Amino acid sequence: MLFTPAETKVLIVGGGTMGRDVALVCARGGCVVQVLELDSERRALLPDYFSTTLSQLDYGHRFHLLSVVGSLEEIDWADVDLLIECIPERLDMKQALFAKLEQYAKPETVLASNSSSFPISEIARGLKTAARMIGLHFFMPAHLVPCVEVVYGEKTSPLVGESLSRLMTVCGMVPVSVKKDLPGFLANRLQHALSREAFAMVDAGIASLEDIDKAVRFGFGFRYLAAGPVMQRDHAGLEVHAAAGGSIYPTLNNSPHIAQCLGDRVSSGKFGMKTGEGFFPWTAQTIKIERERYDSLLREGLKLIQKELPEIK
Repeated sequence: MLFTPAETKVLIVGGGTMGRDVALVCARGGCVVQVLELDSERRALLPDYFSTTLSQLDYGHRFHLLSVVGSLEEIDWADVDLLIECIPERLDMKQALFAKLEQYAKPETVLASNSSSFPISEIARGLKTAARMIGLHFFMPAHLVPCVEVVYGEKTSPLVGESLSRLMTVCGMVPVSVKKDLPGFLANRLQHALSREAFAMVDAGIASLEDIDKAVRFGFGFRYLAAGPVMQRDHAGLEVHAAAGGSIYPTLNNSPHIAQCLGDRVSSGKFGMKTGEGFFPWTAQTIKIERERYDSLLREGLKLIQKELPEIK
């Protein structure tokens, strides 16, 4: 099995925020991409989104590679090499979907899930062809954040993972292999370890929400664009880290429960931008401003590290 973009036909199941950007990644690399979106209103918006965003990325010439369909019956399944599921994060929905897709897809089609938390082996449980099932976890927004996790389930064929990593590299992504299937995979486990400590300090009255964000963005997080936590240790000196860890580690939060400042908001229905309030209040105008600021900074960050990213032909 050897994926090359020009010969790889991709089907994205789900044309929401994540699915549409994953489609852009694949088309940017040169793959022919279909997006299956059942909702007619959302489906109608996709062509304009693809055209506009690809032009912003200077890949407008790849727009012809993208198409949108509204049902499983519209798809030529003999022509699908890679399927990437991007539906809502519910285990029962994903299991039911793959059980159905397994019946449609040809035996050699790779089945990938963009799940951000569920073990791939759980999603694949009950499938007759679990060896071709794999996790392909992108980060929002997928077309701007280069990293993608290639997550192996208990039965995933190594050849599937290696081929998918090569394809993602050609599509301009930076794949990382997660060889053991556990909740949260690699990056989200790191993120949650950080957020657990951050929210625990908020609960304890040690720091405000605003100062937590400032400390990460303008402190140690700023350096992560240049080097990750492992390389940073070599810059600073391992003995310095070991000495600091000896005094800090015993005091770090290790609770199996989420922080009160987070739990209270969730139980009150304050989920963030989607509900008009999370940690901060939101209006349609402030959401627009924030998303434009966020995407603009990500694009500038991409420019800074462009020389270290795979070149897309």
